[in-house]
Amino acid sequence: MTKSFSLHDTFLVKKFNKSGTYKDLEPRNYFEIIFIEEGVGKHYINEFIVSYEKCDIFLVAPEDKHHFEIEEETTFCYFQFTELLFSSKMNLPDRSYWLHRIERIIHHPNLLPGDIIKEENDRTLIWHIHDVIIQEYTSKKEFYKHNISNMVSTTLSIIARNITREFQPIKEASKEDTPTTIDQILSYIRQHVYENNLMKVSALASHFNMTNSAISLYFKKKTGESIHHYILMYKLHLIKYRLKNTDFTVSEIAYQLGFTDESHLTRIFKKYNNMTPKKYKSNVLKEINDL
Repeated sequence: MTKSFSLHDTFLVKKFNKSGTYKDLEPRNYFEIIFIEEGVGKHYINEFIVSYEKCDIFLVAPEDKHHFEIEEETTFCYFQFTELLFSSKMNLPDRSYWLHRIERIIHHPNLLPGDIIKEENDRTLIWHIHDVIIQEYTSKKEFYKHNISNMVSTTLSIIARNITREFQPIKEASKEDTPTTIDQILSYIRQHVYENNLMKVSALASHFNMTNSAISLYFKKKTGESIHHYILMYKLHLIKYRLKNTDFTVSEIAYQLGFTDESHLTRIFKKYNNMTPKKYKSNVLKEINDL
């Protein structure tokens, strides 16, 4: 059974105290930013176990499965939201940019679940934003939805900044002296997958100071597949994510991810999924409506 938001529930705040075990194992169609206001324990998310304490912050994606084993009574504050929180005030390029940020967070190849803030100044800033969001959500004064939308977007930007800082690629000055790792190549691809020119083998080779043949052979040896195939499979992963979690049309998604047009995307998608993107989206909606 999938927990789903209605179109009106684009943002919810839930604050509560728990002891023992707190489980949230059912699939969802929304994101959660989880604030630990008090308490100590362990957070089980997918296959990982991480400790938590007061002031930690977690980001949970729609398809993550997680629960808490609580060692000291814990006060949780959940911000739950969908992409629709940003839809009313965003045009297509702005919404695409927001998706770039959230997809970079959720699909970062090196991201391990855990407290997502590495810089204490950023932690202080996010907790301040948390307090203001609570005030806006509680008072529901004029423009409160617009203000919350902006503040959640800012929070996600700060989270993305911390992840970028934590897994920053090697600096330009040291590229010649530091061997390239496959994680650096994968991170670069996922960060720039929306830019077709940067996804050419020649562009990747130039960025990592390798020849076209050298980077192609290295990538094949480390991953078992070609660079072109990996990029295509990652794009198809993002397409499924957008079909399932946004209201973008197939044509819009094709434009966002660098396909020639809707028919080009449809042909590739059907080849690897045995159905068209529209059929895939229709099946997802049917599953939700049947719950």
